[in-house]
Amino acid sequence: MFYLQPCVGGGSESVDWWPSMVNLMRNTRDGVSFPQISNEQGIKTRRQKMVMWVFGYGSLIWKAGFHYDDRLVGFIKNYRRVFYQGSTDHRGTPDYPGRTVTLEPAEGEVCWGVAYKVLRKEDEEVALTYLEVREKQYDKKAYVDFFTEPTASPAVTGVMLYIASPDKANKNYLGPASIEEIAKQIVCAEGPSGPNRDYLFNLEKTLLQMGCKDEHVFEIAEEARKLLSDS
Repeated sequence: MFYLQPCVGGGSESVDWWPSMVNLMRNTRDGVSFPQISNEQGIKTRRQKMVMWVFGYGSLIWKAGFHYDDRLVGFIKNYRRVFYQGSTDHRGTPDYPGRTVTLEPAEGEVCWGVAYKVLRKEDEEVALTYLEVREKQYDKKAYVDFFTEPTASPAVTGVMLYIASPDKANKNYLGPASIEEIAKQIVCAEGPSGPNRDYLFNLEKTLLQMGCKDEHVFEIAEEARKLLSDS
């Protein structure tokens, strides 16, 4: 089982920038190391509650796919969201992969998203079974602190999130590319879950609704629109 508290989001922006909607919404490639949760913060709360929390920073933001009891908007620290993971099962095919977001360590940056709270053991088991299939191309899990305010202590500790790492074992990892190359691949890719561009534009729309700035996402979306208008 995974027992967590406040955690992870998706998007890279500085901690002193504050989304307007937060107070309205409660409801190693080798050698790469990922931030770990604090051993001191929130341990007492976690043990008392024994509650599962899951952090979404991509499509989980707008489509959880499992029952949850609470939803918090917030961020995780020292990560940035990037379109570096290939998708051959949802937004692309083995012959033409799409691109979806993953997280990479980035000291001093934050990633906005949502944390889902799952209370009942039965719901937890169903959610984990569902997520293990949905996120099967994401090869690592991390447990992090989740924040809802930039200067406060974590709202939840030990929040679980899925990461597609650059490890050699992750055969679908595509890695960095120019904004133009990423946008072109996204515009052209389509998979069982639909066009890759829908994923991109839904992510952009959801982050804007949250009041969250993510230049990486917004630049790719803008370039994708230019490509579509020229075609």
